Amino acid sequence: MDSRQPDIRASDADRAAVTQILEHAVGQGMLTLDEYTERIDVVLAARTRRELDTVIADLPHVRRQPAPAPPEVLKSWMSSIQRKGQWTVPARMQLVTRMCSTALDFTSAVLHSPVVHIDIDDYFSSTELILPDGATADLDGIGNVASSTAVKVTSSPPSRSLHVVVTGKVRFGSVTAKHPFGTALKRLLK
Repeated sequence: MDSRQPDIRASDADRAAVTQILEHAVGQGMLTLDEYTERIDVVLAARTRRELDTVIADLPHVRRQPAPAPPEVLKSWMSSIQRKGQWTVPARMQLVTRMCSTALDFTSAVLHSPVVHIDIDDYFSSTELILPDGATADLDGIGNVASSTAVKVTSSPPSRSLHVVVTGKVRFGSVTAKHPFGTALKRLLK
């Protein structure tokens, strides 16, 4: 939870974190079972983080951030994956491909985070990451087996608008981070 933004809606992970604090308080003798029950009722009904804060305000505790959301998984076998236009990009993705062609176009995408982590598990496939001007990419975390990685964009310093970090393993395939064809052509014509 982030107490700096108390009117943010409470998530199930926020409720679980507060419940854990209350359980610890009962175990340490700071709350009776009746007090615990009353406060749990408030936790279950809470809609905002401010409401959750009221049930733990008098308890010593360490506020914990909710666990990060699991990565979005994109899987494909002997086919293709294509994301372009205004698709929503999660902060973390897992790409599992076999004999596949993948194109992830970030030029018009809606980003949840300026840093996007992609974990790749690939056999016999090609993956293209098409990045807007100013975006950066780091493909150093890819383990290659008879494969290639090509970074045709700036890799450092990381861009504040979009920085894509790819890790994982590519076997008999390729991963390329590049700008759109039209952007490269415009640069050549200048």
